[in-house]
Formats: sequence, C-alpha cells, structure tokens
Amino acid sequence: MARGEGINPEILIWARESAGLSIADAADKIGLLPSETASASDKLIEFETGVKSPTRNQLVKIAAVYRRPLITFYMAVPPPKGERGEDFRAHSVGISNRENALLDALLRDIRGRQEMVRSLLEDEDEAVRLQFVGAASISDGVHSVARRINDALGLPETGQGRPGGPDSLFKDLRSRCEHLGVFVLLVGNLGSHHSALTDSVFRGFALADEVAPFIVINDQDARAARAFTLIHELTHIWIGQSGVSGSAEDDADPTPKGRIEQFCNDVASEVLLPSAALAERPSGLAVGGKEGAHRVIGRIADTWSVSEPMVAYRFHRMGWISSVTYRQLSADYAARWRANKAQEKAKTKENEGGPSYYVIKQHKLGNALIGIVQRTLRDNLLTHTKAAKVLGVKPTAVEPLLRRFEAGRGAIFIETRR
Repeated sequence: MARGEGINPEILIWARESAGLSIADAADKIGLLPSETASASDKLIEFETGVKSPTRNQLVKIAAVYRRPLITFYMAVPPPKGERGEDFRAHSVGISNRENALLDALLRDIRGRQEMVRSLLEDEDEAVRLQFVGAASISDGVHSVARRINDALGLPETGQGRPGGPDSLFKDLRSRCEHLGVFVLLVGNLGSHHSALTDSVFRGFALADEVAPFIVINDQDARAARAFTLIHELTHIWIGQSGVSGSAEDDADPTPKGRIEQFCNDVASEVLLPSAALAERPSGLAVGGKEGAHRVIGRIADTWSVSEPMVAYRFHRMGWISSVTYRQLSADYAARWRANKAQEKAKTKENEGGPSYYVIKQHKLGNALIGIVQRTLRDNLLTHTKAAKVLGVKPTAVEPLLRRFEAGRGAIFIETRR
C-alpha cells in the first residue's frame, strides 16, 4: 500500500495538538488498530516521530480528522495560526483546547468561504466598497452609532413596542442586514452534531470586510438571543473590528478589548430597546428585588420582542437593578434555557418529522449567500464543486438547495447593494 512519503512529522504533531486531540483520542478517531506488538497510540507516535510513515489512506483520514488539507503535512514548518481576529470573549479561559480548536477550524472554514464570495463579487464587477464598514469608533458614543445603524437598516422609530416575537424580529433584521450587503449565517458546528459548539464557546463572530462582510451567529444559542447577537456583531463591523464574541457581561473588562465588547453590547441594546422606551423607571422594579424584576423584564421583553437577558443587561447598565440581582437573573435565565433545550432535544427524538434538510439549510445560510451562488452558478461562473464549498454542503446537495430557493422567488436575495 502506498505510503505518505515525505511528510513532516512535526506537522503531524502540530496538527493534532491544534485540533485539541490527545494521542489516544486521535488514534481512535483516525481508526488505527492495535496489534500484538503496538497499541493504536504507539502507531501514531511512530508517525509523529518519523519512525514510520502513514499510508496514503491513513494520511487522508488524518487530514480529515485534524481538519487540514493534505498539502499541509508536506510543509517544512507549521503554518502561522489562522486569523481569529480579536478574541472578545470575557471567559475563554474555561473553554477546552478541543473546543477552541473546533472554533478555530470553524473560523478558517467561514473565512475561506467569505474570501470565495468576495472573489465572486469582484469577478461579477459587484465589488462595491461598503462605506459603513469601519466608519465609526467607540469614541463616537453609543447613541451616535446606534442612530447610524438604525438609519442604515431603516428601522421604524417607535416608543410603543415591537410586535411579532423574537423570531419575526430576527428575520426582519437579517433581511435588512443582507440588503446592506452583509452576509448573515447561522452556524454552530462543523457539519455534524459531534462538533457542536455551545454558546459558552462563542455567541457570534464578525468578519469586517469592506466588500463581503460576514456575520456568523451560533445556532446552538437561544433563538430569542439572535437579534441581539446580530446587532452586536453588526456594530463590530461598523467599527471595523473582526473577532469572536461571547456572552454579555455585567461588568466591563478593563482591557481595550473588553471596552469594545461592552460598547457593542450597549449599542445593540440601544438599537433593540431604545432609550425613548425607558424614559421612566418602571414602578414595579424594586431595587434588589429579583421577583419584581422578573415580572417587569418579562413584560418589556414581550412588548419589544427581545430576550429577557438583554433587558436585564440594559436595566443593570442603567443602574435600575443591582449587580447581585443581575447575576441572579442571569443564572435563572441560563437554567431555564438549559431546561428548555433539553426538552426540545427530547421532543426531537420522539418526533421524526419536522422541516426538511433543505429548508433548515436555507434558513441557516441566508438568502444573501444562496443568492450569489445561484446567480453565478446559473451564469456558468461557478462550478458545483466550488458552490458546495461556499455553501458548506456536499456537491450533490447544491441543486436541490438552489431549486428550492428558486421556487420561493418572493424571498430571494435583493440584488441591489448599497
């Protein structure tokens, strides 16, 4: 059997460690089998020390498990670490090496797809510099940036609330962002539930490109939180800061990155729950009273179709609830979310029905991304293989996905880019 001669053993070690895998875990995932003289782990160690070379088939499997292209293993030195942008997460210390490795792999994948989209726009002479990318800074102030985002999105001014619910709000905001030229994806894994990344690993991230900006929202997070994450990441694009974000925190991290993250939180909460709606402190909101806060926050969240954690964050930032009450509320909301998620998971196992793969995939990819693929593929400017890479699906899934998209022309991507 042909062997992968000429590979660099040091690259094997680097690729395994950057994938967050131990020797034993990697050997198991690669499918190495023990023999009378060597365990599976021993066999992998022999590859990593250069004693033996893996077969071609084994190298292909190693590349798949480590999520690296084959050419990587023939490089003289490990490539530089992939650009994650700024890491704005306040509590990334407790996240495992494997989770961070999966996150880096996801970021590499999305960045590669974003670069392909930019190339498509340039080839189609649609590469217009989007003036809002990097047009603001935190020195402009929360209200100024929030107003500019409101104006750009064309959000109606109202002090009476926002009917429809969180799903309707997110759908509307996503459509407005796509109309601006921002691609908005819902992604929480690398193609299977085995690689799912919880909201504790990341909530969202932004690629602040001037031609093809991308926003990715973790679809493992609560649906009610998506609108907040979307506007938070849009604010990152507005101030020209690519990076990955975590949960909103009650106290600002004193570092420059911490101040940027809190600024984006404050802008998002101002856009979704404007100050005009909070002119007076609700009478039922007793200082330090958790139960009273629960009732008031729930009522306002329903009125404005936003999440309760976001309202609680806003109240704390305004000084309407104490830090102790805010933390108690956050713990309550997190516990409720975990319980609801467990119930939904159990319900899904019981019911085999539900939306088709293509319905779900279109929702996660968004009309903007599918729209440009559909347009360029039909114009013979894109192959099905490259289309599959942009969409993150198998080549055989491209046509069924596009046919479903084309059948719903009313929801198709608006081609006009500002």
